[in-house]
Amino acid sequence: MSLSLGQRRVLDAIDLSIASGEIHALVGANGAGKSTLGYAIMGCEGYRPQQGTMLFEGKPIDELPIQARARAGITLAWQEPARFEGLRVCDYLALGASQGDPGAALEAVGLAPAEYLYRPLDKTLSGGERKRIELAAIITMRPKLAILDEPAAGIDLLSLDDLVAAIQAMKSAGSTILLITHVEQVAAHADRASQLCGGRIVCQGETQAVIENYKARRCRRCDGETCNHG
Repeated sequence: MSLSLGQRRVLDAIDLSIASGEIHALVGANGAGKSTLGYAIMGCEGYRPQQGTMLFEGKPIDELPIQARARAGITLAWQEPARFEGLRVCDYLALGASQGDPGAALEAVGLAPAEYLYRPLDKTLSGGERKRIELAAIITMRPKLAILDEPAAGIDLLSLDDLVAAIQAMKSAGSTILLITHVEQVAAHADRASQLCGGRIVCQGETQAVIENYKARRCRRCDGETCNHG
């Protein structure tokens, strides 16, 4: 799958397979194309690939609008916490819930249900609390595929342990997770990983091996060009 924005090729010949029920980390430097790939899978406007086919549960989804992909079980957590001013937390968690327990979901992200279920989503909540509530909403939603675009937002607003606990809770609820991050400590908790560099996947497989390749701060793309990560 390839995607250009304007005259720039952002994703080039992407070949990525995510197994059902796994946590798959997508690592890479800023500007590597990680978020763009997440937006393309979700079907966000302006991020339609020009080449290739995306399959979800064996069926092509290239022609499906974002709403249809959401109904099919795909969801995307944005880099910034959700903002639904004035809506009660319990009502927000119920928006896309299937069979999930809102109270248990809040506990999974480190929030006491008795304290938070009936609070409004407003400026009295910190950024970290909003991020926890957004992750709790995904747990209650039980999507088939959760795309977590968590570069700095997750690790800055939550502790590493809390973020990992929320991700594991999603997996336990039956979700497959594509974890987009440049934070090695977060990626380390994935079952498998892929490294994106210059819009191409340059390393894929066992998580620690991919992280070590990423930590080396250099990669050689299949066209022979060497990319420096700074």
